[in-house]
Amino acid sequence: MKLTPEQFAATLDSTNLRLDATAAEIVALCKEAQTHRFACVMIYPASVLLAAQVLAGTGVRIGTVIGFPSGRFTTAAKAAEIDAMASAGAHEVDIVMNYAALRDGREADVAAELAELTSRAHGHGQLVKVITENCYLNEAQILAALNICEEVGVDFIKTSTGFGSAGAKLEHIKLWAEKRRGLIKIKAAGGIKTLPDALALIAAGAERLGTSSASALLAEYRGEKSATAASGAY
Repeated sequence: MKLTPEQFAATLDSTNLRLDATAAEIVALCKEAQTHRFACVMIYPASVLLAAQVLAGTGVRIGTVIGFPSGRFTTAAKAAEIDAMASAGAHEVDIVMNYAALRDGREADVAAELAELTSRAHGHGQLVKVITENCYLNEAQILAALNICEEVGVDFIKTSTGFGSAGAKLEHIKLWAEKRRGLIKIKAAGGIKTLPDALALIAAGAERLGTSSASALLAEYRGEKSATAASGAY
C-alpha cells in the first residue's frame, strides 16, 4: 500500500546530530517538524530543553541520544542521562548498546544493562530505541542483539548511529523483519539520503527512518522540487 505524504512524514525522525549544529539550526529543525509532522526531532541531549521550549503545545515529539555514539559509558551514566532527558522534555531515547561487550561475547551484561535502562525510560513514559551499530557486528551478533532487545521489551531496534563505518543496510532490515518474534519495531538510520533508499528500507520492514534529510525526502515524495539535503554523517 502506497503511503500518503502524511504517512511517509510520520516515518521520519528528523535528525540533527552534527557536531557543529547551532541553536538556530535546532530551532529550524523543530519548526520544520511542526510544519511537516515528522515522527520526532532527534537531537543531542544539550538541545532538548531548547526544543521543548520551541515545540511546547505542538504535539511534536522530541527524541535524544543516550551513550552516544560509542555505547561505552557506564550504566549509571546512561541512566542519569535518561533521567535528565525526561526532566528536560524528551519523549524518546535512542540508547547506544554496548556493542563492544556484545562483540566480546558478554550478552548477559548487555541484556542486564538494557533491561535496567529500558525499565527506567519506560517509567518516565519514554519510547526506547536501541542502537546496535550493525556495521561492527556479524550476522550472529545482529540476531543476538535483536533477541536481547525483544527479551527486555525495547520498542525499536535501530541499525546505526550514523557515525560508524557504515549506516543502514537493506539486508539487516530484512533479516530483523524476518526473525523478529513479537511487537518490536525497526528503525533504519545512517546515510539515508535518497528517496529510493528510504522507500526500500520501509518496504523491507523499517517503521522509522532516522535522517538529516527529512524535509528533502518529503518534498521529493510529494513531487516537489527537492530541498538541499542536510550535510553530516547522519
